[in-house]
Amino acid sequence: MLFDAVPYRPCLAAHSTAGLATEDTLAPDTMHSSNDAAGRAAPSLARHVPTAARFLMGLVFLVMGLNILLNFLPQPKTPMPEGAMAFAGALMKTGYLWQLLGATQAVVGVLLLANRFVPLALALIAPVVVNIVAFHLFLRAPGLGLAAVVLVLEVYLAWAYRQAYRGMLARRATPGAR
Repeated sequence: MLFDAVPYRPCLAAHSTAGLATEDTLAPDTMHSSNDAAGRAAPSLARHVPTAARFLMGLVFLVMGLNILLNFLPQPKTPMPEGAMAFAGALMKTGYLWQLLGATQAVVGVLLLANRFVPLALALIAPVVVNIVAFHLFLRAPGLGLAAVVLVLEVYLAWAYRQAYRGMLARRATPGAR
C-alpha cells in the first residue's frame, strides 16, 4: 500500500451494549474530546508526514532515475559548469556507471512509493544523496535547492525509520545472532 508508512496501532475501547462488553478498534485521533479540535488535527497530520516525505522522495528518484535511463526531461537552458560536465561525462564514459546510477535511483523510487523495504532503499540511496549534494555544492551545478530538499527528506526518513537500523549500527555483532 502506498499510504501505510506509520503502522496503525488501534486503540481499544470497551463499550457496553445491552450488558455485553465489546471492543472496537478506534483510530488514535478519535480518543480526544470534541472540544479539543486542535489536539485531534495535530496527531492525524503528524502521522502522515513520513508518508508524504516517502512519497515525495520516491517520486523524485523515480522520475530522475528514469530520466537518466530514458532522457525524457528537457536539458537546462543554462550551460553546466566545466567541472560538472567533466564529472558527468566521466560517469557516462565508463559504459555502466551512469546506467547503474539511473537504475538504482529508479528502483529506490519504486520501493519508496510502494512502501516496501523502505529502510533498505534509504540505505542504498544515502551515498547517492551525499554525492548529489556534493556535486551541486562543489561543482556549482544548478539545482542545489532540489538537492537540499532530497537531503532533508533522506535525513528525516532515516530518523523516522531509525528502529530498523539498530542492528546495523550495533557496535559488536555476531554472525547468525538475533
